[in-house]
Amino acid sequence: MIGRWHGLVIDCPDPRALAGFYEKLLGMTRVQDDPGWVVIGDAPDRPGVAFARVTGWTPPAWPGESAHMHFDIRVDDRKTAGQRVLELGARKLEGGGESFDVYADPAGHPFCLVAW
Repeated sequence: MIGRWHGLVIDCPDPRALAGFYEKLLGMTRVQDDPGWVVIGDAPDRPGVAFARVTGWTPPAWPGESAHMHFDIRVDDRKTAGQRVLELGARKLEGGGESFDVYADPAGHPFCLVAW
């Protein structure tokens, strides 16, 4: 092992707003809150998801441009979960399949709601 996973950093124009979206989506809490940098997780000493302010942010163009990586979020009911993420500010994107639907978070990052 070379190292241990510390966190995933997501570039965005408004870290506090996007962290709030993912706090509600993933059931995490804010463990660090600085201007331009917010981290959410389940405990301050465990890996988390960080949001970093980037000026001139341009979201990926889905589906024509690769998003490089995205969250897959397991849910019990895709329809109910889909309605809830739309209420939080997500938008539905093209694509999806038999077991997943594709959405964009408020900053435009794709993520999938997955149910088996």
